Amino acid sequence: MTNEYLVNREPRMPPVHPGEILREDVLPALELSVSEAARQLGVSRQTLHRIMAGSHSITPEMAVRLGKFCGNGPRLWLAMQQAYDLWHAELRLRDQIDKIPTHRAA
Repeated sequence: MTNEYLVNREPRMPPVHPGEILREDVLPALELSVSEAARQLGVSRQTLHRIMAGSHSITPEMAVRLGKFCGNGPRLWLAMQQAYDLWHAELRLRDQIDKIPTHRAA
């Protein structure tokens, strides 16, 4: 069983969207165009563009595709997306969350 540890300080900068990593690091390193990468991934060019622009999230299905494509497995891609989403959700809901009491089991 994994324990979750609360962090009392917020990171100063948000985590990078995984699409930015694709755009800035992965595709240039592989010397692939968006069209060719989309073809190899089996998705539309528009879908890949939206992910790379950060306007669409990495779904579990896309994580499986990217994990195979990059050779690093789907969990890394989902973890990056989860970190990004969680950071933004905590920031967006901060005022509401501060009003919720914390209960601890005996």
